[in-house]
Formats: sequence, C-alpha cells, structure tokens
Amino acid sequence: MDETPPWIHLLAPPAGIQPPSPESGAGTKRHHPNLPESSTGRHDEDAGEAETSLSENKRKQRKSETGKEAPNYAIEDEESSGLRLLGLLLQCAEAVAMDDLDLASCLLPEITHLASPFGSPAVRVAAYFADALQARLVSSWLGVYAPVPSHALERFSQRLLHAFQAYNAISPLVKFSHFTANQAIVQAVSQASRIHIIDLDIMQGLQWPGLFHLLSTRSSSPPSVRITGLGSCTRTLAATGDRLSEFAGSLGLAFEYTGLACRAGEVGDLARLKLRAGETVVVHWLHHCLYDVTGSDAGLLKLLHSTKPRLITMVEQDFNHGGGGGFLGRFVEALHYYSALFDALGSMQDSTNQDRHIVEQQVLGREIKNIVAVGGPKRTGEVVVERWPAELGKLGFRGVSLAGSAADQAGLLLGMYPWQEGYTLVEEGGCLRLGWKDLPLLTASAWEPSLKDAPFSPSTLTEAT
Repeated sequence: MDETPPWIHLLAPPAGIQPPSPESGAGTKRHHPNLPESSTGRHDEDAGEAETSLSENKRKQRKSETGKEAPNYAIEDEESSGLRLLGLLLQCAEAVAMDDLDLASCLLPEITHLASPFGSPAVRVAAYFADALQARLVSSWLGVYAPVPSHALERFSQRLLHAFQAYNAISPLVKFSHFTANQAIVQAVSQASRIHIIDLDIMQGLQWPGLFHLLSTRSSSPPSVRITGLGSCTRTLAATGDRLSEFAGSLGLAFEYTGLACRAGEVGDLARLKLRAGETVVVHWLHHCLYDVTGSDAGLLKLLHSTKPRLITMVEQDFNHGGGGGFLGRFVEALHYYSALFDALGSMQDSTNQDRHIVEQQVLGREIKNIVAVGGPKRTGEVVVERWPAELGKLGFRGVSLAGSAADQAGLLLGMYPWQEGYTLVEEGGCLRLGWKDLPLLTASAWEPSLKDAPFSPSTLTEAT
C-alpha cells in the first residue's frame, strides 16, 4: 500500500476545530473484500515544462539493489516546497479568518510565486487555493465576488462539457456516481412498466445510457422511460435530450424527455413536472459545489416531499462545504479534501497530462473558489441545509442499503483502475463511500418513503397519454 504523502499530515485541523463527521446510520463499517485496505484561470494553459510528479510508484522504482530507497533530491526539494506552500496557505487563511487582510495580502505573492497548476499535487492544489484566497480578499474589500451565476454557465458550457468528459475518462469518481445510482434504480423499478426520472442537475446526461442498457436487457419486458432534466442552459438541455433520445432509440427503448431550465428549489408549480398516474418516480441528485443546483433549499425539500418518489439517489462530496464551522474550519477541511483529490488524480496522470489539467482548472478549481471565496454556492432560500440525509429522514424517507449489487458493481469498477491502489471502498450504514487512502471523497446513498404506499396528491397528476 502506498504511504500517504508527507504534506497531507500538515492539514490536520488546528486545535479547537473539529471537522464534521459524516452522517452515520445503522450498520457495520467494513471495507469491500475485493479492494485493498487502506492554478488556475489566471495561468496560461500552455505554461512551460511541467514539474516532476510526486508519484509514489516512482518512489518504489528508485530503490537500489540493496533494497534501500535511493535518495532523490528533486523529490525532496518538491516535498519541502509543498510543505512550505501549505504552511503559507494556512497562515494566509488564518489571517483572513482574523480579518487581517494586510497580512494575507503580504503572504499571497509568495504563495503564487511558489505555486503552479503544473507539478506535484501540493504545488497544484496550492495554486487554486491561492486564487480562491485572492478572490476572497477582493470580496472582503469590495464585496464584488460571487459564485458562477447560472445564466453565465451557458458561456462556458462547452468547456465544462469537455472537462466532465475528461473527468469521466481519467478518474473512477464520476463512474462511481453513475454505477451505484443506476444499480439502486434498477432494483427499485424492477417491476415498473413506466418510469419517470427527475434529474435535479442533468448536465450532459452521461449517466443515463448505462441505465438504458440495463433496463433494455432485463428479463421482463423493457419499461418506458421518461426523464425530466433540470439545468441552467437551455441549449445544453436540448442537446442532452437529443443524445439520450438517439441512444434510447438504438436500443428500442420507449423514451420521452423534457428539459426544464430552472433550479430544483425553484420549480414552484409541481405541474411543470407533469407527473402522471401509474408512473414510478425516481429523483436523482448529484450534490456538488461547482455551482448552485438547488436554489431555495426549502423549495427543494418541498419538491422531494410533494413528488413522493419511489426512490431518491444521492451522490455527494464527503465534506461539509457549507461553512458551518467558520471560515478557517471550512478552509482546512477543503484543503485536506482537495489535496487528497489532487493526489489521486496525479497518481495516474503525469504532470504534463492535459486532460488532468482541464479537470483541475475547469471543475475542481471552480469548486475551490466557490468554497473559499463565498462559503459554497450561494443559496437563495431561507433554509440552508448542511446535512441532507438528516433532512430526508425528517421528510419521511429511510435509507436503502447499497451493500449488495451496487457495492459489487462499484468494486468491479475500481478493478478497472488497478494502478490506482490508493482508492478505498467502504460500506457504512447502507451507504457507499469512495475514498483515497481512507479519506472519503464521495458518498452514495439511496432513500425510499417510509410508507411505501403513500399516494401522490391527485391535484398534481395528469393522465398518461
């Protein structure tokens, strides 16, 4: 098992700051038996030669014939530089937390000089956190920084599409989200003849062709499938519908698609979802902090309660990016989380890999900026939910265990990445947690109504055609 990079240990929360523990439920925590225990937009994308990657596998290759690891001073220099960078980042964050903006401004130039979106994981992650801290300072002085507004997403939707496709290709994280949710859905709708999936943030719909294939090959006759996809960009929603319709047609699957250009908490009139009697409703939610998916949290809670879905599938980042512990606690937790994530990406891709750079710049860098600069995507509702599983329990939903087929499929998925031995899969309380060197990165869960026969409100239904 590869040892954790030394710079990770610098990220232990300072005294008095306790990162929130993950939601736990009934059940026993165990590792999957098939798995081992366990800067930014302001930089030019064509920057010069990349620095040497801190690959743990390369460390092993440097062992001498006597079995002792041969010294490598370039790596030692990089590790020393990484430790210094992370120390400076923590000093700068502490200055921001103390409202000492002058000190923070003095520290940032040194950080940006040492950091780079290319090189070792510590150097890369420092570049994006430095950029986020700079945005935070601008916001503190001028009050002008805000997260990416939904209408602005249309301007870089193609770049975002490319970035998510690259993410899907180089990392198991996206596929893990898709595989686990799809397996839970297949089990929940095994007897359904008409299925209505409400995707709260459909993006490019990369998840659903896999589900279509599973449904089209089930032993009983294939069901008809209807997807209502929510999103911010009308053009992207339409293109997603066209691709999904074409794929469903190639499988002979009856398919219908509706794109809704709004956020989940702002649907308002439930009639916009066109719920039909006799349909089995499934809600899917990939909860991230790239941009504001929910809008009003209170509105989303109302939506989930009103639709009475047979199943809710949720995949969320395994840390509290909402800022309940104050700025410094949020910063330390985010730095720990993204340091592990950058280390995971660097374990497979060398420092010159362009796809990895695109993912880190277009996706992870934007997430970091939203978390650090404004405390996560800005929400408009009067209710801000930090722990969604707890709220789902209050709404009358209970957890559905993913320990069976979904866990097996996730284990097979990670088997496709044998060179990334640092990934760990843990079943806990019916949830599946995918982590890097035992630090959880993503949690997948599924939820069903406690009263399975709870009817839909008749006023929201229209007869199926």
